[in-house]
Amino acid sequence: MTDSTLSAVQGPLKQQYRDDPDSAVVTLTSSGHLGDGVSCSLDTGRAMAAAGLHPAAGGDGTQLCSGDMLLEALVACAGVTLSAVATSLGIEVRGGTIKAEGDLDFRGTLAVDKEVPVGFTDIRLSFELDTDADADQLATLERLTERYCVVLQTIKTTPRLSVSTTTS
Repeated sequence: MTDSTLSAVQGPLKQQYRDDPDSAVVTLTSSGHLGDGVSCSLDTGRAMAAAGLHPAAGGDGTQLCSGDMLLEALVACAGVTLSAVATSLGIEVRGGTIKAEGDLDFRGTLAVDKEVPVGFTDIRLSFELDTDADADQLATLERLTERYCVVLQTIKTTPRLSVSTTTS
């Protein structure tokens, strides 16, 4: 995709959102069904994915860990965002690797130590790019990718969250 192709696709959307801000608000959904043992099957819209306990929490490693899925969502979003930003700025990126690493202390998850936080304490996102971009261009790419990556910004800013339970 070229910058003009991307602009041609996004331009009308941007104008629509300027003219009608409410049309830019989209509700994304995800759903799953409780499975056998300690598992949950997710409907990704493309295929079913079974999530279960990480081996450090007692799982056998045959099912997806939700923590891994969070990092995968971050990598996917950051990769798409970086590609779009590079295309928009006319920076050629021939390829690359995006990596997300996160540190979890399972003492919190398993209620071994109530002082240990539940969830990631540190997440590191890195890019290794095949490009001739100079240091300033790379800094701009990184800054704008961070700014416009939906998953990264969601993790960083903590959205309002509500939880409810019903019975069937």
